[in-house]
Amino acid sequence: MSESVFADRIVQNLLDTDFYKLTMMQAVLHNYPNVEVEWEFRCRNSEDLRPYLAEIRYQFERLADLSLSADQLGFLERISFLKPDFLRFLGLFRFNLRYVHTGIEDGELFIRLRGPWLHVILFEVPMLAIISEVRNRYRYREIQLVQAREQLYRKFDWLTANASSEELSELQVADFGTRRRFSYRVQEEVVNVLKHDFPGRFVGTSNVHLSRELNMKPLGTMAHEWIMAHQQLGPRLIDSQIAALDCWVREYRGLLGIALTDCITTDAFLGDFDLFFAKLFDGLRHDSGDPILWAEKAIAHYHKLGIDPMSKTLVFSDSLSLPRALEIFRALRGRINVSFGIGTNLTCDIPGVEPMSIVLKMAACNGQPVAKISDEAGKTHCKDPNFVAYLRHVFQVPAQPGKE
Repeated sequence: MSESVFADRIVQNLLDTDFYKLTMMQAVLHNYPNVEVEWEFRCRNSEDLRPYLAEIRYQFERLADLSLSADQLGFLERISFLKPDFLRFLGLFRFNLRYVHTGIEDGELFIRLRGPWLHVILFEVPMLAIISEVRNRYRYREIQLVQAREQLYRKFDWLTANASSEELSELQVADFGTRRRFSYRVQEEVVNVLKHDFPGRFVGTSNVHLSRELNMKPLGTMAHEWIMAHQQLGPRLIDSQIAALDCWVREYRGLLGIALTDCITTDAFLGDFDLFFAKLFDGLRHDSGDPILWAEKAIAHYHKLGIDPMSKTLVFSDSLSLPRALEIFRALRGRINVSFGIGTNLTCDIPGVEPMSIVLKMAACNGQPVAKISDEAGKTHCKDPNFVAYLRHVFQVPAQPGKE
């Protein structure tokens, strides 16, 4: 009998999420426990998701059943920088559906979250995983787990044929594929195969539940929302990135030191990433724009500050595949340390399956708009074009006509 690609539950438990949601959640508890936020869903490839609304709502409602077991809390307690007060809070945490608003608007599925940042922060990843899997359950009922497994081994064969043994010993790959996975079962299988058979160095997964199941350290630091929120939390917009980095440093005291650069654009970020931060943070994460150009900017910045780039790490996480990762690795090898977080291309790459491009992003903080501009015009996210214009003006980021 063939193995089913779909489990009974789409979201297994509260740990079935990306680790950076927990690290940010702790920082929110300690620094911004009363901040109100709004989030909005967007399907970038304009797929009609309206037929799935009833099932999506039902699966959202099932989130309210989730809570942490003593064993799950015990796993988190072994992570030194997760503090006892945060773990006590997490032990009491439940998803509250009154912060969730769904429906049809202007002919499209809409999902909005409104409520305290502390209480809505964990919705993003499981919600996206639900939307992805519900859609796939309707569209690809015939898919079997063996197809995902065979596709992964084909990638391993390609990598073994195209990379030297020396390159494979240095190539670090992680799974970042929770939010747009084909299904939970597929991600579970992919991570299990990666752990046991990946020809390079598999360094772990961002999924906390799978990290616990497979006895690995979960991976992740911060996401765009951390820097976006500070656009409305600090005294001046021009100081918002500095405030976000400074608060992170105070929270984690040098741990979790990979900073995300493209919230407003990497050029604007590097203008704020001075010697203090460059020494404190272990490296930077790439999430939009040309990865090689971005890496060259980062290396030049470290050189300018008198820092040896080989003491730092660049993490790449934007639409990666193994061939693309190998290409970037070769371009930067021996100049700076690199690691690759691969998402959709690992957990939703099955022959005949078209993955979705879906996001759930913070749109407002304390009643005021926030924005992500990024290094790629199509990834600009803000509901208020006037605020984007103001943000560009303050940080001296030129507009890209007709692309936003």
